[in-house]
Amino acid sequence: MNDLWTSLVHIRNDVFFVVGLLVAALVTVHVLLRKREVASAAGWIGLAWFAPIIGGISYFVFGVNRVQRRARRLRAYSDRRGGRAAWPSPVDDNHLDPLERGVGRITGRPIQPGNAVQTYRDGDEAYPPMLAAIAAAQRSVGLSSYIFRNDEWGGRFIDALAEAQDRGVAVRVLIDGIGGNWLLSPAYHALRRKGVPAARFLHSPLPWRMPFLNLRSHKKILVLDGSVGFTGGMNIADANVMATHPREPVQDTHFRIEGPVVCQLTEAFVQDWAFATDEELKGDAWFPDTANRGAAPARVIDSGPDEDIEKIEFAVLQAVACAEESIAIMTPYFLPDERLTTALALAAMRGVAVDVVIPEKSDHFVVDWATRANVGPLLDDGVRIWRCPPPFRHSKITVVDGEWCLVGSCNWDIRSFRLNFELCVEIYDRALAATLMDLMQRSRGTALTQTEIDRRSLPTRLRDAGVRLMLPYL
Repeated sequence: MNDLWTSLVHIRNDVFFVVGLLVAALVTVHVLLRKREVASAAGWIGLAWFAPIIGGISYFVFGVNRVQRRARRLRAYSDRRGGRAAWPSPVDDNHLDPLERGVGRITGRPIQPGNAVQTYRDGDEAYPPMLAAIAAAQRSVGLSSYIFRNDEWGGRFIDALAEAQDRGVAVRVLIDGIGGNWLLSPAYHALRRKGVPAARFLHSPLPWRMPFLNLRSHKKILVLDGSVGFTGGMNIADANVMATHPREPVQDTHFRIEGPVVCQLTEAFVQDWAFATDEELKGDAWFPDTANRGAAPARVIDSGPDEDIEKIEFAVLQAVACAEESIAIMTPYFLPDERLTTALALAAMRGVAVDVVIPEKSDHFVVDWATRANVGPLLDDGVRIWRCPPPFRHSKITVVDGEWCLVGSCNWDIRSFRLNFELCVEIYDRALAATLMDLMQRSRGTALTQTEIDRRSLPTRLRDAGVRLMLPYL
């Protein structure tokens, strides 16, 4: 009996060994053919050979982009709407003209003149006009949000959307499959019960049927009748309304946009809706002729849902390279990769004033640890990093040379630049830039210094450096 048991154990070990070799080999082949980033590719291959079974499962769940095939269909639909070309620039001929041309090549979209932009701070200012716009919509309402709570203010949005649907407006609501509460999704179910067409982006209760943590739709879009749009960093939740004194307040910045660029904002929503539901939204209800409402040239820069997920990062790199006077950044999470860090450092070296405003304490302490391990080279090269006192500020804003503004959902971290699907709007407008610069100036608290970084204890430095190794997934 002992001999038989010993033989079975050996056979089982041999089977596991052979299966492990096959899994490691399959992961290696897939990585070599699919992964462009050398560090990421080497890491996955190393994990597959070091721990074949665990590594193979991890790669299957986290490392494989399952949305590319459906996204190719979506790109074909997008190409039928116009394709990529070159357009004349309405931006003044100055040192930012190469930036405008470069972003045009990156996005395949024209810069649109004639837009008006209004800034809102927190849900206190943003939610009432958003609800009023939904109430005034006559033909279509498209809403996309990463987080959508079924709380007091979320309930008001649910009721407003249901009322619009009941009076004959074409309403569509897209909520991220993770950010909208993965298993329960209360806002989604509340909308469905009220008869509102709603969908969850890349949602499944089964991890192997979805890119479980990565490839999330982080976009915040509200478009009405194809002529009015809202976007920025704000989700829909009571935590964004300071007047209610939430336990964990989240300050944020949102924007109302009117003018021709709203067509691009609507197109971004329509593409994501088609990706999630296979329903194509078209016609004048979604894409009417839009008149000029202001003087600001603007353009939408969105990433995903496909393998083309670096457009916003490339646009940011282009803006940093074109900067001659100043770069001002506000972001809740500041974990740029090596090429962004190098670009900012080089800008500071050539005399550009580079200022970054981050929360004194974010809502993810692990990100704070990694940030301290990652910013040393920037501080050495003259980049100034300012801490914003509580409450936690979630705004995502970039201003270059007091004219070029980038607003939207994208954080300055690899997750936003590479893994999430994000949407930003670039706007050339000195008045808006002055407003955003003032917001960032007034949000500055104490500066983070190299001396403070160096004074961390050895255990703290080791902890922070260890967490930094997870930078691509924080």
